[in-house]
Amino acid sequence: MKDTELQVCGDIASRQALGINKYGTTVADNPLSHEEWLQHAYEEALDLAVYLKRAMQEINETKEL
Repeated sequence: MKDTELQVCGDIASRQALGINKYGTTVADNPLSHEEWLQHAYEEALDLAVYLKRAMQEINETKEL
């Protein structure tokens, strides 16, 4: 099994390729303002909170069975 850090690096590389294909640019070359970057990050964090809560609910439901 691969090292956790190596797996994360591979995931980052895959996400970068997907983003370049989808948006035609890298994050470094994207002209968004700081406020726009912060808004995107905030929205991603909200999505993450929803994903985490759903997983927690599913785990708790499994424990109750």
